[in-house]
Amino acid sequence: MAQRRGGSQSVKERSVEPQSVADIIASGDPFSMLGPHEILPGTWEVRAIIPHADTVTVVARDGQTTLAPMERRFADGLFVGTLNASQRPDYRLQVESQDHVEIRHDPYSFGTFLSHHDIAQLRDPGSDAIYRKLGAHHLDLGGIQGFLFAVWAPNARRVSVVGEFNNWDGRCHPMRRRHEGGVWELFIPDVIAGQRYKFEIIGLHGNLLALKADPLAFTAEHPPATASILKNTPEFEWNDGAWMRARAAQNQRKAPMSIYECHLGSWARVPEEGNRYLTYRELAVRLIPYVKDLGFTHIELLPITEYPFDGSWGYQPISLYAPTSRFGTPEDFAAFVEAAHAAGIGIILDWVPAHFPNDPHGLSYFDGTHLYEHADPRLGFHQDWGTYIYNYERQEVATFLVANARFWLELYHLDGLRVDAVASMLYLDYSRKPDEWIPNRYGGNENLGAIDFLRRMNEVAYATAPGAITIAEESTAWPGVSQPTYTGGLGFGFKWNMGWMHDTLRYISKDPIFRRYHHHDLTFGLLYAFSENFILPLSHDEVVHGKGSLIGKMPGDQWQRFANLRAYFGFMWGHPGKKLLFMGGEFAQEQEWNHDQSLDWHLLDDPYHKGVQTLIRDLNAAYRSIPALHERDCEWKGFEWIVSDDRDNSVIAWLRRGDAENSIAVVVSNFTPVPREEYRIGVPLPGFYREVVNTDASIYGGCNVGNLGGVSAEETPSHGRPCSLCLTIPPLATLILVLERA
Repeated sequence: MAQRRGGSQSVKERSVEPQSVADIIASGDPFSMLGPHEILPGTWEVRAIIPHADTVTVVARDGQTTLAPMERRFADGLFVGTLNASQRPDYRLQVESQDHVEIRHDPYSFGTFLSHHDIAQLRDPGSDAIYRKLGAHHLDLGGIQGFLFAVWAPNARRVSVVGEFNNWDGRCHPMRRRHEGGVWELFIPDVIAGQRYKFEIIGLHGNLLALKADPLAFTAEHPPATASILKNTPEFEWNDGAWMRARAAQNQRKAPMSIYECHLGSWARVPEEGNRYLTYRELAVRLIPYVKDLGFTHIELLPITEYPFDGSWGYQPISLYAPTSRFGTPEDFAAFVEAAHAAGIGIILDWVPAHFPNDPHGLSYFDGTHLYEHADPRLGFHQDWGTYIYNYERQEVATFLVANARFWLELYHLDGLRVDAVASMLYLDYSRKPDEWIPNRYGGNENLGAIDFLRRMNEVAYATAPGAITIAEESTAWPGVSQPTYTGGLGFGFKWNMGWMHDTLRYISKDPIFRRYHHHDLTFGLLYAFSENFILPLSHDEVVHGKGSLIGKMPGDQWQRFANLRAYFGFMWGHPGKKLLFMGGEFAQEQEWNHDQSLDWHLLDDPYHKGVQTLIRDLNAAYRSIPALHERDCEWKGFEWIVSDDRDNSVIAWLRRGDAENSIAVVVSNFTPVPREEYRIGVPLPGFYREVVNTDASIYGGCNVGNLGGVSAEETPSHGRPCSLCLTIPPLATLILVLERA
């Protein structure tokens, strides 16, 4: 970071007699008045602000030899000692208060640490300097242990480090302002990891702000407590090299991707211990084997960057660089990620660069000005969510966010970032009335700063984390979301297909007798299915706020409800696109999701619920093992309609193709409770088509109507193809058949 350098000033350079403690700490350069100063040739003054001390003595480095007593100059804690020395003294301070005696190093005997190059890098959105340099970092200066604190607050009049090591007193450790970058820095010796701290800031207009948490803190207190905690830079001894190499070599567009979306705080709890959360390490033992057994390829975590309010589910983060302490330490979280990789499972993080909460200890009004957010609420405030919008056009803010993406991918080995609320970032008029937004410089509604930020973030992510992916939650028709930036796209790897989700959920919630009038809800998505690299999401947003659970959306009696859900899952797993399912859906959770309690695991004692879970396991196995179901998820050449217009019978059928010529799967869905006998569909090749999935199988809770394991193609042309299958399609069911031998 930098070498230790002398902080003294010669009398020939500057000699300042402080008038008050307030003058010193408000100066922006406390080093000009504190620490050692040569006031005459061979005569030095040592000045220190220690408000709670009774006496202070300058002692030699060994702590044994007295060099000079210090006089209290001001009642609020300025001590001054005079000693004779031919060169800058090497000293420590002996501080006595009541019955306590402590020998400490003087923070103001050290020079600057951040170089001009370091500070310049804080505006480079491709650099990791912002979390390598800002925040609090442990230093060992020839045996002197401590932490270097640095914070960006260009408009502040004064910034001090406060914490349990100085009784949260802003007079004790005022920081030095580095004018070239608006950065304040101070090395405080003798503080140790685990201690709590914040920044005390006097704003632009002279007002004392609420104490601010460190925006770059690596860990924080368990909410509702709000302090940052001193922590060495996360550097873990990873043992997942084989996973990382394999990930880097994989083409993610062609690989199977079945994602289990999970809220760690409510997946499972420990009721016998006050309904507490499971820890990261307990989740590694319970959640990861569960997900592996069900055959999912990834776990997507609802945000675990530290957040103050449980009810936000993490979507209003306060410390973007700190994994939430609700479930353990940074080391515990890294162990969770490594356990997932050892099990062959990737970890995706829901990441929130779209907005931040207005909690007083957070980023809002950070230095007494709208530093991270736009000052104009038409640009800087989300009316729907009561949150602030980042000012993406400010280079330091963009760098802060891009570096955060890199931080999680590089330091914590995460396998992807799903970026929340992208639509709200792209449009200046998002959820606003005509008079509530400001057009861009071209008169349009595009947020040009956000677009540049997202492109840069994706470029950096893919350049620095080989094989990792980025995913956009984007609900509009914005073109090229998952196209490369060099073609004009936003550069994401994938995009959630929100239209597919809304259309098909609307369809499946209808009584079967009315579905013929809504047949387009099933088929419309194929008109644009290959315009992006899509993920089909059945996410947490669809099972909250009165929407009910997935099984709760299904019409009919118990048998029909479960048959509907099973048929829908079969339809989804056979449809082009990667898959995402929110926790609880895999066993048909009856209640709407509640973030304050565990999932209803007791439902697995019921055969219907257990059957849905078994189906999900088998669907994942088929999806992963059958190339035709995943290799061309994102390519139009991988899909062909067979039956798209049988609205009267609510039957659809299509063909999925893999890269090999004979890599063929057939998917057929019947969304009525009427079985369809001798239903003929055309296929391109002769041979035996094995029935790998039948959602009506008795093992899933169905009636076992089907095709006795498979059907041989007949040389009877149908649907424009030379061969055909004559099928029995069960009621409210989906079949997946695979060409086994031609």
